[in-house]
Amino acid sequence: MSAHRPTSTTVTPGPRPHRAPPGPRSSRGGEVRVPYEGLRDFVTGVFRSRGLPPGRALGAAEALCHGDLTGFSTHGVGNLTRLYLPLLDSGRCDPRAEPEVLADSGAAVLLDARRGLGLWTATEAMELAAERARLHGVGLVSVRGGTHFGCAGHHALRAVDQGMIGLVASNCGRQRLAPPPGGALPMLGTNPLALAAPGGEHPPFVLDMSTTVVPTGRIRAAARAGERVPDGWLEDAEGAPVGDPAAYDRGEARLRWLGGSPETGAHKGYGLGLLVEVLSALLPGAGLGPARDTSPRPDDDVGHLLLAVAPGRLRPEAEFLDAAGGLFGALLDCPPLRQDEPVGYPGRREWQRSRDRLAHGVPLGAVSHRELLALAGRSGIAFPASVTGGGEGQGGAA
Repeated sequence: MSAHRPTSTTVTPGPRPHRAPPGPRSSRGGEVRVPYEGLRDFVTGVFRSRGLPPGRALGAAEALCHGDLTGFSTHGVGNLTRLYLPLLDSGRCDPRAEPEVLADSGAAVLLDARRGLGLWTATEAMELAAERARLHGVGLVSVRGGTHFGCAGHHALRAVDQGMIGLVASNCGRQRLAPPPGGALPMLGTNPLALAAPGGEHPPFVLDMSTTVVPTGRIRAAARAGERVPDGWLEDAEGAPVGDPAAYDRGEARLRWLGGSPETGAHKGYGLGLLVEVLSALLPGAGLGPARDTSPRPDDDVGHLLLAVAPGRLRPEAEFLDAAGGLFGALLDCPPLRQDEPVGYPGRREWQRSRDRLAHGVPLGAVSHRELLALAGRSGIAFPASVTGGGEGQGGAA
């Protein structure tokens, strides 16, 4: 595997006795650092206890831990007990689902995920896209019947592992979270979009973004921490800024699109959200946010698009990689306005952070740590002992 991804290890089947993790806390907000491998193995064991086959449980754990490894903690292991286990325990997600190919034209495949856990179904879909790209130069896998898949950037990076460019988009099923500009009712989800590309001699480029100003996870994390959110994240029905994140789940505030207001480009974020809806849901026939039908499970039947492009089928691969190194190197060489804030590009800081956390441990917030310890106690699956701090000396989301 390439340097930006941790190498998988074999996980011993079956539950292991829980041991309390003594050890020092970090100095920042009660965070606790744990070894990446131990955290990944714990999450793998939890998924296996819910019926996922070993390889898919490990793939799902790597996708979930990617958030904490790179700094996107709102899409990390904190969602294990809040999102993924409820999906599995309620029967809305099938732990032993086998995706079904509905159409296959060579370079393009339509796949029904059959309610499989999106953390692994999206990864396998990208691997299929890369397989087709090796044959045709491009591979597209369109997915219906999916579930929440975590960080879009994780799945896009699977294409980079194979020397390719990866594009990933996903809607939110029939969830309606943000209204069109000038609209009175929410109609679309946060509709994430990601692109990853090799960086030549530099870390991969990884753009991983929601098409709203922030994803809902950032809002709810602020609410759990008792913090206010900046003006521009939320607005009330009249368009006035809302600083109380708890107002979102009370139905008193709504998300804003990238660009903020119509005067500063909200139509661009809205347009990107619709672009994702078309590519990831309209194309495969997944649940649509603006659909007229209603569902008691609006976040079911999520649609994904996974696209892999093989540069080596279009031009010499070494030439492409050399040009990529020149592109991202030129950005890094750009003179900064402040000498202590060098210029970067999306993905580079996350790559550096992941290297540090692989070496010095992954920081977990106090609330997430308590939740995972409680889960370990209930399940009898060992949770890793904490480690001394060091390295970056700062946790938090990117």
